Amino acid sequence: MRLQKMLAKSSPPEPLTAHLEATLVGAEALRRRVGMISVAESVTQGMFWQAACLAALCHDAGKIPDGFQAMLAGRVRSWGERHEVVSLGFLPALLSDGLLLLWTATGVVTHHRHLEGGRGPLAPSYGGASETEWRDRLLPIPEKAATELVDWLADTARRAGLPVTVPQNGELDVIGEAWRVFGQVLDRWEQPVSMEEGVAAVLLQGAVTLADHLSSAHGVLHTRQPLDDGFPTLLAKTFADKGHTIRPHQRQAADVDGHLLLRAPTGSGKTEAGLLWAATQVELISRRTGGIPRVFYTLPYLASINAMAVRLGRLLGDEDLVGVMHSRAASYHLAKAVCPEDDDEKHVEAARKAVSRAAATRLFRETLRVGTPYQILRGALAGPAHSSMLIDAANSVFVLDELHAYDPQRLGYILAMAGMWERLGGRVAVLSATLPDALAELFRDVLDGSIRLVQANTAGDPRRHRLALRNARLTDPRSLEEIAERLDRNESVLVVANNVADAQYLFHELSPQAEVAYLLHSRFRRMDRSTLEREISERFGVGQPRRPGLVVATQVVEVSLDVDFDCLFTAAAPLEALLQRFGRVNRIASRPPADVVVHPASYAPRRRNGGKGEEYADGVYHRPPVETGWAILARHDGQAVDEGEARTWLDEVYGTAWGREWREEVMRNVAVFTDAFLSFAHPFTGRDDLADHFDRLFDGTEAILIRDRDAYEADLGRVNGSKAAGRLLAERYLIPMPYWAAPLTSWEKRLGVRVVDADYDERLGLGEIRKAGVPAYQAGEVL
Repeated sequence: MRLQKMLAKSSPPEPLTAHLEATLVGAEALRRRVGMISVAESVTQGMFWQAACLAALCHDAGKIPDGFQAMLAGRVRSWGERHEVVSLGFLPALLSDGLLLLWTATGVVTHHRHLEGGRGPLAPSYGGASETEWRDRLLPIPEKAATELVDWLADTARRAGLPVTVPQNGELDVIGEAWRVFGQVLDRWEQPVSMEEGVAAVLLQGAVTLADHLSSAHGVLHTRQPLDDGFPTLLAKTFADKGHTIRPHQRQAADVDGHLLLRAPTGSGKTEAGLLWAATQVELISRRTGGIPRVFYTLPYLASINAMAVRLGRLLGDEDLVGVMHSRAASYHLAKAVCPEDDDEKHVEAARKAVSRAAATRLFRETLRVGTPYQILRGALAGPAHSSMLIDAANSVFVLDELHAYDPQRLGYILAMAGMWERLGGRVAVLSATLPDALAELFRDVLDGSIRLVQANTAGDPRRHRLALRNARLTDPRSLEEIAERLDRNESVLVVANNVADAQYLFHELSPQAEVAYLLHSRFRRMDRSTLEREISERFGVGQPRRPGLVVATQVVEVSLDVDFDCLFTAAAPLEALLQRFGRVNRIASRPPADVVVHPASYAPRRRNGGKGEEYADGVYHRPPVETGWAILARHDGQAVDEGEARTWLDEVYGTAWGREWREEVMRNVAVFTDAFLSFAHPFTGRDDLADHFDRLFDGTEAILIRDRDAYEADLGRVNGSKAAGRLLAERYLIPMPYWAAPLTSWEKRLGVRVVDADYDERLGLGEIRKAGVPAYQAGEVL
């Protein structure tokens, strides 16, 4: 068989040489985007991108054996061998430099499987096999096609400016050479390596796998960063059109060369300051590396991520420039593309496009992306599935917003990864309305480069809130009576409880007294949550006419909606959370200071811990910081809140024994994540156990109601030819739940989803859950 008849894929048929050339093109595009990576170049003696491009070109050369081609032709069901080990046999004819050969071989052989551990590792299958056994398993190979392929690889590499030798005439022993090179690769990576070597190895693996995926999906990488040296002019014009100018702290942020800590209250242009800083870093990194730095803007909550993506798209004049990077990105694109009144055909077509757009972002198309930190952290899992995320993060710019929302474990992991981003040539900014000194010091501990603190001058800013404390709990009849009086005055009232049980009770008691009432928490079906958030935003959104009504919510309201109420009644919580809740009232300081009324929490051990151990505020927050915060607020009861002073309140909380324990816990988790995920001592050993831990920590789970099972199944089959689009349509029935609540559900293998037997109301959300017909969860328990 001749080379031109060799296939790389069968559905649809793709010639082998076309796929190899497209993968080389993908690697070259990635090189232009990422630029020079110092840590990788130092380890490979300046040959990193040469090795990556050569590995991309040669990665699937091993698909020419008769067994593989028979599988593609449908003559056999499976070949049963790995093509990437055969690909190694073509390298010695092309490369005379031993170091370049070894790094190229490493990139080739690891682009699908681990060497050790994980699913189907290569070393146990091939490492102990003799050369004779390799020949028995992997031959025959068509000699003419192999010779033509070596010549084609050499010509293609030379045209790309890659350092290859002229292949020698004579018989080509592909399998014998592959056996010898594979042994060299195993010898190289058998023993633990330094962090620098391990990082370079994972980056190489990421470059080859990403180039391969781009080739297979016919993906295209954006070649321009919209936050470039022209962005400040664009922002200044946008401000001028609205009668505003760039503020001093925004100019200071734009002047920073290095990492940034920004302390700026809500409404002061914190986001714009972060973007101006990012634009400066993009130019500086680009000059140093020759690449096109990516900008990652991270937030903790999906709703705020979606809102930021829309905001950035409008600012830049093209929403297509902004990637959305979270587990429900396709749902975001679908929601943007359809209206409630659209027919089924419109929804089906929109689902196809939404799946395509989300897939493009997963292939790192956009240079500006908004998402959760967890998506970028997954690069630390390495391996063929995740290493591409790590190289995409090299020489990039990271803007971390709302870090107060993370617990010590997650915060520690993010801090550890920030240190890795710095080692990969990146710059990091932390944006916060308050930014306690304790958090600023943590970043100084994990980052080695220059860090500048920029603070907005809040002197003279109008006071938005007047603080009032009450002795009765939020659910007390006296509290309900006071809230009802505000509703009788035709005010818009926000009530925030710490748990779903209290929120549902408050809604039941207060909603009959309101002209319009909404309940918002995290245990709604996606479609019901979307409807609620849309209706709440339409009635109470910033800039909307003042209208009376009631919203009862849990913590989800803290950063998920851009709303503006006349007054707030809230249960006590940590000061960071309370300040976020305050920010949902008199949002743009267009009125005199508005009342924010804080009620004491109830302290007790958590029910799921058997009613023993540490006490929590309303079953949610650790007791010490809530109590300390309450004592601080008591000193300011009846006063208008000075938001510039709020940082000192937080410093007082973090200065307590609890604060010192909090810092120690964060740093312990920095060390844990660094040791477990970032040492890369064995870069090609599977990390499935770590991946499971990561998923449990960050992703949670979801379930559908038994009553929705038929509708869910119907949606799965609604889009002909696209299972992904059908599943996207069906996701509207999903209810989010934490990982540890999975035993309350059952796994429906046929549908690929968890199912829960529970009461549910479109206005109240999830109620009692039953397991085998017996109540296992009472409505409102802290999930």
